[in-house]
Amino acid sequence: MTAPVLQVTGLAHRFGAREVLRSVDLSVESGEVFGLLGPNGSGKSTLLNLLTGSIPLSAGEVRLDGVLLRPESRELRRAIGVVFQSPSLDGKLTVRENLRLVATMYGLTGAARRDAEERGLALARLGDRADSRVQELSGGMKRRLDIARALLPAPRVLFMDEPTAGLDEVSFRALWEHLEAANRRDGVTIVVSTHRPDEAARCSRVAVVDQGTIVRVATPAALCAGLARDRVVVGASDATGLAARLTAALGVDAAAVGDEVHVGCDDGHVFVPRLFEVAQPGEVRTVAVRRPDLADAFLALTGRSLESDTTGEAA
Repeated sequence: MTAPVLQVTGLAHRFGAREVLRSVDLSVESGEVFGLLGPNGSGKSTLLNLLTGSIPLSAGEVRLDGVLLRPESRELRRAIGVVFQSPSLDGKLTVRENLRLVATMYGLTGAARRDAEERGLALARLGDRADSRVQELSGGMKRRLDIARALLPAPRVLFMDEPTAGLDEVSFRALWEHLEAANRRDGVTIVVSTHRPDEAARCSRVAVVDQGTIVRVATPAALCAGLARDRVVVGASDATGLAARLTAALGVDAAAVGDEVHVGCDDGHVFVPRLFEVAQPGEVRTVAVRRPDLADAFLALTGRSLESDTTGEAA
């Protein structure tokens, strides 16, 4: 059996007295798109920063292709690409100049460097904007360029921290088509942290990250498999009180999430009329019936919402 491309064992980290990561074990297979799903502050960004050498490793070990490495080692840095939560492009430089800078940093000169620039332009689909300053580009264009730049040295693993933050839905879909094409064409392994259930659903497997620990690792389908067939989401003036009364009166799995009540049931359209029998007049503001997703799986596994901020990481 071949070794995983990335093996993490016993990773832990503290910011002062605050424990941010506890005994993290992960195994990522070659060519996999692997997701880290959790709310802001759950430890995802700290984990990526440790794996990419942005902050020093204090506990645990990292293996790349079975070889034990320190995250700050040159061998690991040569083998990975990184896309940070905020684009790390130089806005004053042109698209081509940003690509040239990376090619030069990796020791490419002459024709090899020019070939790398052209590959990057093609990958980012920005050939017609090669001489535009980056500050003139849209958010989606900047993200495509950021990813093309990270892929320029043909890394074994591409790490991405909340890569679609701030993008509209059109740019979100276009970016993931871009990533999936790179994964299929070049076999690059992708590790992405996100708080978006629709983004995590695009991954081969997902690690649920909560308060610095890995709660479960499974495919998106497996994470949702144990949930009820329908999810009824009720906007209510007293979500906590309504959730308690629905559980007591109807025996359903009802949870208050902010100003909403989330109810898992086998047939949402049968449940909705019974909801109004329990609710007080005027208490229900909105009702929606949908299929369960990874946000519901996260809530079921942790008791918390993906929209919450657990404030477990330093800024």
